[in-house]
Amino acid sequence: MPETLHSPQPSVAPRARRDEQATIEQLGRARIDPYAWLKDDNWKEVMRDPKQLRPDIRAYLEAENAHTNALLETPTTALQDKLFEEMKGRVKEDDSSVPAIDGPWAYYRRYREGGEYPIFARRPAANAFDKPGDEPGDEQVLLDGNENAKGCDYWDVRKISHSPDHRLVAFTVDDKGSEFYTLSVREAATGKEVDAIQHTYGEFVWGEDSASIYWVARDENARPVAVFCRALGLGTDALVYREADPGFFIGIQKSQSRKFIFITANDHTTTEWRYLRADDASHKLKLIAERERGVDYSVVDFDDRLWIRSNRNGAVDFALVSAPHDSPAEENWRVEIPHRAGVLLLDVEPFADFIVRMERENGLPRIVVRERGTGAEHAIEFAEQAYALGMSNGYLWNSPWLRFEYSSPSTPAQVFDYNMRTRERVLRKTQSVPSGHVPSDYIVERIDAPASDGAQIPVTMVRHKDTPVDGTAPVLLYGYGAYGITIEAEFRTGRLSLVDRGFIYAIADVRGSMAKGYQWYLDGKLEKKINTFTDFVAAGEHLVKIGYTRRGRIVAMGGSAGGMLMGVAVNLDPSLFGGVIAAVPFVDVLNTMSDETLPLTPPEWPEWGNPLNDALAYDRILAYSPYDQVGPKPYPPMLMFDRITEISET
Repeated sequence: MPETLHSPQPSVAPRARRDEQATIEQLGRARIDPYAWLKDDNWKEVMRDPKQLRPDIRAYLEAENAHTNALLETPTTALQDKLFEEMKGRVKEDDSSVPAIDGPWAYYRRYREGGEYPIFARRPAANAFDKPGDEPGDEQVLLDGNENAKGCDYWDVRKISHSPDHRLVAFTVDDKGSEFYTLSVREAATGKEVDAIQHTYGEFVWGEDSASIYWVARDENARPVAVFCRALGLGTDALVYREADPGFFIGIQKSQSRKFIFITANDHTTTEWRYLRADDASHKLKLIAERERGVDYSVVDFDDRLWIRSNRNGAVDFALVSAPHDSPAEENWRVEIPHRAGVLLLDVEPFADFIVRMERENGLPRIVVRERGTGAEHAIEFAEQAYALGMSNGYLWNSPWLRFEYSSPSTPAQVFDYNMRTRERVLRKTQSVPSGHVPSDYIVERIDAPASDGAQIPVTMVRHKDTPVDGTAPVLLYGYGAYGITIEAEFRTGRLSLVDRGFIYAIADVRGSMAKGYQWYLDGKLEKKINTFTDFVAAGEHLVKIGYTRRGRIVAMGGSAGGMLMGVAVNLDPSLFGGVIAAVPFVDVLNTMSDETLPLTPPEWPEWGNPLNDALAYDRILAYSPYDQVGPKPYPPMLMFDRITEISET
């Protein structure tokens, strides 16, 4: 029997004071921002130490939290506790990842029962697929998050990586919630600290000498702007590259062949790659292709050439080309896979004798394997209507084994090792649901919802087989729709608590994602951004029209840029929704895009527009910015919170 839900008890909501004199002049336009005082001018210091938050802002936020707690504590406390236990019961507490073999060792991540944080460990490669702990003394713990996090109110590890000679382990940790990471290097066998670097971006790669680390530094505005090389134990850093444009973020990665280190600059839609040989102590960089507005490319090393996935020259859904290592300029490119409109080239993974690509067509991903010697190709087949795929080559280079993960809204994640030569699949792990799960109890559907301009919006749904399709079911409609990010049709145990109670869980792949190719993304940004919002509303209206639910029985949900989608959608059609859940919602779009000191603002201008120097962008953003468009409307109940790990991501 479903629980009986009661209306929240009355509570007096705090009222933020209004400052009607807070006028902003911009591009010959004026607007009043009565709540501008809620932004602390001291935000840079607050990021490093939250205790520095201005007292009046802190007092208001604490009052809002107290109000929320008062509304939810009674009568929903018992239901919250029940849901928590349900969700906890679906999670295997002592879970572990499938080990990844690198030479003499197999590396993996595991959890212990009752533990909150991961444990990173290794065991001899010969025992790689034994259950951790089967052989006493064969496991070496490299980092125990539960021990490392003691005494911390917040703890997050961004990356952990062992040195090429397996003697050292490096990891980056944020223990304040500021996203400033300390990079620590320890001896793998003893845990003795060798070196530490404060206030990094959290990204790094090892030099092939195992005595140096290339790491990404933040500037005073918290942006990743430079790569340094640290000579371990000496405390000295050599500058390898510094980015001058605040609109570009810097990244770093190592080629799978371990021959090259790549330094990347990107702003969401434009990229530029440089590389150096991993054994070159001079740190001499070589440019692959100069940045060109709107041109996105990525690079791997395969068959003694650089293979470049690029949308240059009108290849909207990307083509794959190759070039010699020492002369990668465009005039030397050789087309390996031409552009195919509607077939989005998502990713490329190289091996010594194979190159593997992930593609998406008609909203569904596929994996295609190509042999180096013959050029012969084959695709790995899957049967369900909607599913999610991921792939990895781990540390293996001279190997025919590809690792991939498969799941669907009803099928728990499965990790396979796939022999690209013999096409043998070895199931290494199936996601455990300790409290039980029967995939056949659930129905997964994929439909198309017509947008106002005729575009067909993919909507993926999962419901319990006993849930009626007669308009009575409530729907949780999830959306994102920005940066080309596509919400995958994967298995999430947290959703089952809703679905088992008669909800239909639906994901609308609105424009702004790449569900239907790169053009689908282009049709949901800048001057076409309105499509993202109207697509979401159209998806909800279509579910009503075809009898899955009724108006007022849809709960809309999204986070970050998806939180902006929530704000615009509820402004467009508040009566469509019975509730809105917005996680870290990006709703103050105009003010944010007008503050170039914020870490993310300059790289975001290609996504939304720059209202500091473009009047059309100003007017366009103002027209949809949820914060600026709040009005006297019959808004449904809304829950907003400041962590992105919300229900749907459990």
